[in-house]
Amino acid sequence: MERVWIHIRGIVQGVGFRPFIHKLVKRGDLRGWIKNTSSGVELELEGERAALERFVRELPEKAPKLALIESMEAAYSKQLRGYRDFQILSSKTEARRNTLISPDIGICDDCLRELKDPADRRYRYPFINCTNCGPRFTIIRDVPYDRAKTSMAAFPMCPDCAREYHDIENRRYHAQPDCCPDCGPTVFYLDGAGNEVPGDAIALAREAVKAGKIIAVKGLGGIHLACRCDDPAIAWELRRRKHRDEKPFAVMCRDVSCARQLCEVSAVEERVLTGFQKPIVLLKKKAPGLEHISENGYVGVMLPYTPLHILLFDEDIDCLIMTSANRSDTPMLIDNGEALRELSGIADGFLLHDRDIQTRCDDSLCWVVGDGEYFARRSRGYVPFPIRLERALPPILACGAEQKASFCLSRDKYAFPSQHIGDLKNLETLENYTGQIAHFERLFDVRPQVLACDLHPDYLSTDYAVSRAEREGLRLVRVQHHHAHMASCMADNGVDAPVIGLVWDGTGYGTDGTTWGAECLIGDFTGFERFGSIRPIPLIGGDRAAEETDRVAFALLREAGLEPSEIENAALYEGMLSAKLNCPLSSGMGRLFDGVAALLGIKTRCSYEGQGAVLLEAAAGEDAGRYTVSLSGAPLRFDWRDMIREIVCDRSRGVEPSAVAARFMNTLIDMAVAQCVAAREYSGLDTVALSGGSFQNQYIMARLPAQLEAAGFRVLRHRRVSPNDEGLSLGQLLIAAAQLQK
Repeated sequence: MERVWIHIRGIVQGVGFRPFIHKLVKRGDLRGWIKNTSSGVELELEGERAALERFVRELPEKAPKLALIESMEAAYSKQLRGYRDFQILSSKTEARRNTLISPDIGICDDCLRELKDPADRRYRYPFINCTNCGPRFTIIRDVPYDRAKTSMAAFPMCPDCAREYHDIENRRYHAQPDCCPDCGPTVFYLDGAGNEVPGDAIALAREAVKAGKIIAVKGLGGIHLACRCDDPAIAWELRRRKHRDEKPFAVMCRDVSCARQLCEVSAVEERVLTGFQKPIVLLKKKAPGLEHISENGYVGVMLPYTPLHILLFDEDIDCLIMTSANRSDTPMLIDNGEALRELSGIADGFLLHDRDIQTRCDDSLCWVVGDGEYFARRSRGYVPFPIRLERALPPILACGAEQKASFCLSRDKYAFPSQHIGDLKNLETLENYTGQIAHFERLFDVRPQVLACDLHPDYLSTDYAVSRAEREGLRLVRVQHHHAHMASCMADNGVDAPVIGLVWDGTGYGTDGTTWGAECLIGDFTGFERFGSIRPIPLIGGDRAAEETDRVAFALLREAGLEPSEIENAALYEGMLSAKLNCPLSSGMGRLFDGVAALLGIKTRCSYEGQGAVLLEAAAGEDAGRYTVSLSGAPLRFDWRDMIREIVCDRSRGVEPSAVAARFMNTLIDMAVAQCVAAREYSGLDTVALSGGSFQNQYIMARLPAQLEAAGFRVLRHRRVSPNDEGLSLGQLLIAAAQLQK
C-alpha cells in the first residue's frame, strides 16, 4: 500500500473532471480526496502501488473530452494517512491562481435528448445543461469555478437538482450551472414597448418571428436580433432600423440540412459547424442571390448552440437572421434593461431571461481552410482557451491595435488572447476593453510587469498603454504593427526562428512615420528588416479614402499617367493631389484592393471596413490570366502602375470585371512569390509567415500557399488566432518578451 499526491493544471474545472476521477477511483478501489484549487485540481489517493500507477497512467488517456490536461505532477509516498473513503473537498483558494477556464460549450447530445423527452423533468427547459455543456466563461466572476462565483449564485438548487449534483453516477455531478424549471433561470417575453406578455415566452417569440416580426433574443454571451431570412422585405426592414445598409448578416440554421439549402457544406465544414464550439462558419453560397443577407459569395452560418435557440426553431423554422443587438460600432448588448432602452424602435419583441451575462462574448466567425478553422473573429466557444508557448514568459499585457481590438496576457507558458472587443472608436467600446482587461487579470492572476502597444500614437489602445505605464511605473514596449502581425503568425505556429513575413493589410504605422500595409519583412521576435513593399498610393483626403474609394482609383490612374477625368469630383481630387493637401502616402494592400474595386465599378462608397476588397474577391472568376509584375528598389517594391494601365486597357476592350478581378489577384500572388524568392536569395530563409487582414481573401489563400510551396517554401498561416488586427496582440506579446531578454 502507498499514497500518491497529484496536481493537475489545465482546463479541469466545469468539465466533469472530478466526477470522472471519482469513477476512476471506484474502479481502482482507491481512497482519498480531490478538490478544485485556484491552480487546477489537487488529489491524494491511497491504495495498492499497482492500482495507483494504473490510475496515474489512465487519467490523461480517459479524461473527459472537454478537459485539457496541460501538466500533471505525481509524488508517491509509503507514509499512509489511513483514508477510509473518497471525498470531494471544498475548493481551495490559493495565493497564486493558475487554473484555466473552459469556454462556453454548445448543448450536448444527452441534454438535447432530455430537452425533447416529454417524460423528462427538464422537457423544453431552455437552460438545460450538464458537466459536458452549457455556460462557463460568460457566467464566471472569479475562480475557483464554483456556483457561488458565477451568475448562477442567484439560483439556489432545488432538492432534486441538489441530489443530482451530489450523485456520483449522475451526469450533473458537481455541474455548477445545474438547474431546472423549479430553481433555475426563467425566460419571459416582452412586447416592443417592454411590457411582459403572459403565456409561453418561447411560443410567443416563435409566433412573432413567423409573423415577420424582429425580436431580441438573449443568449449566452450577448443579445441578438432575430428575424426570418426567407423574406427579403423583413431583412431590409431590419437593415433600415439598425442602420446596417450593406454589412452581411449571420444566419442561424436549425441543422446542417437547412444550411445546405443555402450553401455548400463540405465534410470538414460540417464537422466545425456541429462541433461543441458552434462558431459562425463562412460558407459559399450555392447560387448567386441572398443579397438581403450577404452581398458577397459567402453566408455566415451557425447552428443553435443553446437549448433556448433550439426551442425557438423547434421543427418548423429552418433559418433565421441572427445578428448582434447593438448600435453601430458599440458593443453587443448583454443587459435586459439596456436592451429595452437601446432597441426601442428596432425590436418588436424581446425574448429575455433573468440569468445575468457576466462577460460579453460575440459569436466566433471563421472560414474552414485545410482541416480546421481560419478565424475572422475568435470569441465564443474558444475564449479564454490559451495559446501554449514554447517557453515561459514574464507577465505582459499586449494591448492590440484599434480596429478589431483585442488584448493578450502572458503567464508562464500560456498566452491568453481576449475575445473579440470591436473597434476602439468610442467610450462604450473602450470601457468594455478596459473592463475585460481587468477581468482577465483577475481570473488568471496576472499583474503585468510590461505593457506592449502599437506604434500608432492616436490609437486608444496605445493611449491606454501609455497612461497605465506612466501611472503604475511599468515598462512600455512599442511594437510596429506589421512586425506584430508576423510575430503573431510565428507564435500561432510555435516558431521562433527567423522567417520571411508577408503581411498584407489596410494600414499600419511604419517606423518611418508613413503608412505601411503590403510588407515583406525578414526577422523574428527580436526585430525585423523591411525587405519589400509596394509603391505608395496617395490617399486623397487621408482616412476618408477608405470609405470613398473612388479617391484611391483617381490616384492610381493619375500615378499611372492615365486620364482620370471620368471619376466624379475629379477636379477636386486633382486640386488636392497637386497641392499635396491631406494626401498621405500609403503602401496598404487594402487600399490597392479598394482602388481596383472602384476602377471596375464594383464599389466606390464603402459602408463597412474592407467592403471593396470583399466584393472584388466575390466578383472574381476563374480566369488564369495575370498582369505585369514590376519589382525594383530597396525595399523591393511592386510598381503597380503597369498593372493599372493593363487593367484599364482590358476594361476598354470589354473584358468582364470578373476576369479583371481574377487577373488582379493572380498578379498579387505572382508578386508575393517573386518577393519571397528574392528575400530567400538575400537571407537564406525558406519559411514564409502569412498574416494581415488581406489574407482573409479566400481566392488568394486557395492559391498563394500552394504556389509558395511549389517554389520550395514552408508556409505558415494562422490557425488559432485571427490573421487580422484582432490577432496581432499575440505578436506584440512575444516581441515585448524578446525585448526584455535583450
